[in-house]
Amino acid sequence: MDITITGRGVEIPDRFEDYATEKSEKVAHLADKAIVLEIRVIRHHETGGTTGDDRVELTLIGPGPVVRAEAAASDKYAAFDLALDKLLERIRQAKDRKKIHRGARRPESLGEAASSGRVAELVPASTALLEAVATGEIPVATEETEEDWSPVVIRQKVFPAARMTHEDAVDHMELVGHDFFLFIDATTDNPAVVYRRKGWNYGVISLDEQADEVGTKRKRR
Repeated sequence: MDITITGRGVEIPDRFEDYATEKSEKVAHLADKAIVLEIRVIRHHETGGTTGDDRVELTLIGPGPVVRAEAAASDKYAAFDLALDKLLERIRQAKDRKKIHRGARRPESLGEAASSGRVAELVPASTALLEAVATGEIPVATEETEEDWSPVVIRQKVFPAARMTHEDAVDHMELVGHDFFLFIDATTDNPAVVYRRKGWNYGVISLDEQADEVGTKRKRR
């Protein structure tokens, strides 16, 4: 596994390179097919030019989905340790989910242990909120000007459309550490969003132009 270390607004000393390279051996052992681990260190500055926290962003590139993690701390060493812990945990969780896909028993969440044990939920889409935004019933602002200032700001990003199953979408969401993931449902070819609920529960919101009412169903992974 190759390791690249870059800095923005901060000098990267040899001591940090040695420290990060040695620690990154844990990643190589856990993800033996990984190709590149990109380590990016960013120095933030507070108002007035005073030094703020250091942020470390880790990106693991391999034959499968990209795995990302980031963290901030008072110095780059502490920030790196925090980010590395997150990255390792996401890799472990991905391995656990692969075992589940192959038929292994799913680990029980704390919520399931406290209750009767709930299965992962896939909640088909209610379009009411999306329609309200699209029709302007819920006002939003995409630009901020003095004439039409609004506290609501929408930042736009465009990603390539990817067709995948609900299970694959959950895996991609967990690997990048987000609370939701937008994708094209491979079964219906409709836009959908998978999102995190509690424990091992996830939800899916999808759009269907032919649907005339809100439906709900459950699916066990």
